[in-house]
Amino acid sequence: MKKVNLRVYFILALSLIIHICFLNLWIVHGGIQDIHIEREKLKIIPVKLQEIASNQNEQKHYVHDSPKKFASKEAPPSPTIEEWAFASKYTLKNSKGYRHTWGKQVRSMMGTAIEGPDEGQVRFRIEIAPNGTIEKVETLWKTSELAEVLALKAINSMPTLPPTPTGQPLIFERTISLTPFSEDDSPIYSDDCLPDPPSFNNPFSWDGKSPQEIKKNKPTEKPDPETLAQCLKQLPEDTIEGVAAHSQRQLNQWSSNNLSK
Repeated sequence: MKKVNLRVYFILALSLIIHICFLNLWIVHGGIQDIHIEREKLKIIPVKLQEIASNQNEQKHYVHDSPKKFASKEAPPSPTIEEWAFASKYTLKNSKGYRHTWGKQVRSMMGTAIEGPDEGQVRFRIEIAPNGTIEKVETLWKTSELAEVLALKAINSMPTLPPTPTGQPLIFERTISLTPFSEDDSPIYSDDCLPDPPSFNNPFSWDGKSPQEIKKNKPTEKPDPETLAQCLKQLPEDTIEGVAAHSQRQLNQWSSNNLSK
């Protein structure tokens, strides 16, 4: 019985030693290697997250530091033959159509307006002979040297103009805008048959010498019905651009800064 027990103990001990050896081999070559792999994977994830965050920061920085795109506005097209034909016959309001078409012709030859220190306006006093020849151009004021130079260059190289509508010299003032923020200045003609309202005078003004009295302003003259009817037949239809431009001018003239608060 003792010999049998010794053999059993020996076999158990040998089996235990063999299992311990295989367990050590697995830990060294298998388990630990897998643990290292998992650790390496855990290290890779934070690195990738840092790269993504860095790329996002670079993109935001690039957008923030990107150069500004300046506003620009192309020159309007030159007046058509039909527009000049109408302008050369329209006599109302100091040849209103001719004055507008002339300004559009000048602006169309000045090129694209770009936002910046060179943008601005220039106002001229122009005299055109009855045959359409430009007799005199006088600069009244300017906010841009480039606008004046380009406008004068365009005026000197303008095509032959049609005769003035009235057959008399045409004298007027005109502002030319070289800015991408300029608004359409197309006129409307629906009120051209109505007489101009009289200029306003302060009824309480006093020179300090003459007797004081309240002066009354002259009332607006009422046009003759027959003359008005004949005049209305000559008026062209207002364009959408002209009505929109007129409304914008009225808004700019009468709007109050307090309304936007």
